[in-house]
Amino acid sequence: MATVDERFSAALHNCARGWRLAVDRRLKDLGLSQAGWMTIAMAAKNKAPLSQTELAQRVGVEDATMVAMLDRLARAGLVVRAPSEADRRVKHVVLTAAGSALFDKVRVEAGAVRRRLLAGLDAKSLLVATELLENIEALLENRP
Repeated sequence: MATVDERFSAALHNCARGWRLAVDRRLKDLGLSQAGWMTIAMAAKNKAPLSQTELAQRVGVEDATMVAMLDRLARAGLVVRAPSEADRRVKHVVLTAAGSALFDKVRVEAGAVRRRLLAGLDAKSLLVATELLENIEALLENRP
């Protein structure tokens, strides 16, 4: 019999994967892969442009994978790479007007998935679960 921490770990993993797949199915008509829409969303949500490496870390892929993704998004006219003013070796990823417009569509569609999936949940339970996940996230960010 699995312990509660084993059950939690499995449930967290499976839930996150299922959530991404549900959003991915909803965004299929936009012609973006999961990695593509996640890259666009991460770039759009950050206040300052992210470097390719920072973006790869946030999306959870290797740098080489991110480079290939950004090549595809750049060819599609959704992002541009801008040189860093502080370090010429660093390229920042900036959404184009078309990339921003696509993010607006992604946000609407992802919001619809979120509302559908969370509609039947008790607000207090959702708050407790959210705070628990935020606490775990903080612990992960503070660990080497």
